[in-house]
Amino acid sequence: MLIKKCSNLTQLLHNDTLNHLGYLTVAKTRAKVLAAVSRLIPMPRPLLFVGEQACDELCDMLINEGNTKVLIVTDAVLNKLGVPSKVTDYLDTKNIRYQVYDGITPDPTYKVMEEGLALSIDAGCDSVIGIGGGSVIDAAKMIAMSQSNNCKPKRLIGLFKARKPCLPLYCIPTTAGTGSEATIGAVASDDQTHQKAIAIDPKMVPRAAAIDPTIMKGMPPHITADTGIDVLTHALEAWMSVNATAETDYYAASAVKAVMKYLPIAYKDGDNLKAREEMGMAAHYGGIALNKAALGYVHAIAHQLGAYHGTPHGRANAIVLPYILELNRKASEKRLAALARKIGVVKNSQASDGDVADQLITQVKTLLETVGIDPTINDMQASDFDNMAKAAAKEVSDTYAVPVYMNGAGIKDILVKIKTASDKANKDKSVSQKVS
Repeated sequence: MLIKKCSNLTQLLHNDTLNHLGYLTVAKTRAKVLAAVSRLIPMPRPLLFVGEQACDELCDMLINEGNTKVLIVTDAVLNKLGVPSKVTDYLDTKNIRYQVYDGITPDPTYKVMEEGLALSIDAGCDSVIGIGGGSVIDAAKMIAMSQSNNCKPKRLIGLFKARKPCLPLYCIPTTAGTGSEATIGAVASDDQTHQKAIAIDPKMVPRAAAIDPTIMKGMPPHITADTGIDVLTHALEAWMSVNATAETDYYAASAVKAVMKYLPIAYKDGDNLKAREEMGMAAHYGGIALNKAALGYVHAIAHQLGAYHGTPHGRANAIVLPYILELNRKASEKRLAALARKIGVVKNSQASDGDVADQLITQVKTLLETVGIDPTINDMQASDFDNMAKAAAKEVSDTYAVPVYMNGAGIKDILVKIKTASDKANKDKSVSQKVS
């Protein structure tokens, strides 16, 4: 009944409702429905292996569960660098057959996933290991679910569309970012428009995941920064969510605390295994938090920057995050202050909630500068903003429970601010280069 209600509400949201009170009603009602669903439906978690032997332990579990032919999902860069060899070499010693699919691209499309699915079926694979960042793990989840349900990935988009559990699925994140190995969702992109859509189903949570810092240490600084801010965004949006609970607060606060402390270390010293492991755990905790609390406008707008400009997801989140923190500042003042005090990042915990919340927001902005986030986007077109705003508003209404709702004009205003700041920074950069 709840799922049917969600579906009916989606039909109410059309492009012409963005500036109508009906949009607000739809969004708030859906948030309540999703909160009820999350309380009623168990949220499974993968068995977690952590440390330098985590990959071997994960493979042992896969073998002990009787799997004999594995589809290894990764991307071409990781495959060329030999990252999957830590798994394939171990599988070789155990005489376990495998097929490698390295066709995953950033923000993978349905076609990319379908190619992996066809390869898995043709090779007779009975299990899947995803080795990579969020795009790879999302694709592995969709492939494993599609194969067991004998359908194309696109049919899984929406809420709880799968009838059967996915193939035995195991994930090894190579970046500390999405926490996809812990989430009940996966993102796919349309082949023509590159708009993102989300499949949500507890059945796609992996059986096990390995947080192995030796695999993560190869990340270059800019990817470390981008993915690390993705972790921070997950945790902050989950904390500010109307659907936050004591459980999600624990994981969100733990993730924020770890990111604030360890991301600068991992950024400066990629070989620091302690920092890598802590960031990996922070990403995992962020994934657990967003399962029930969900996300917000940072992700909704960032997805549009990815679709229209190819901006990497973590970087897009980093660009949008300060604007949404300022938007939510008043409504989330007490919550942000409580978070700042909880994780110990304020100089004067006795200050007013407003002052403490401002301190936290300032520290987030400082962190973005510390890890070298470029807040600019080239060639933003104001003519795109209407469609971008509509898509972002629909995403929020469909999935999220935010403390402050915006109409189309509000979202466009943020896009205008990003464009203005980007144009100014690029102009200043051009002048500086000419002078030098």
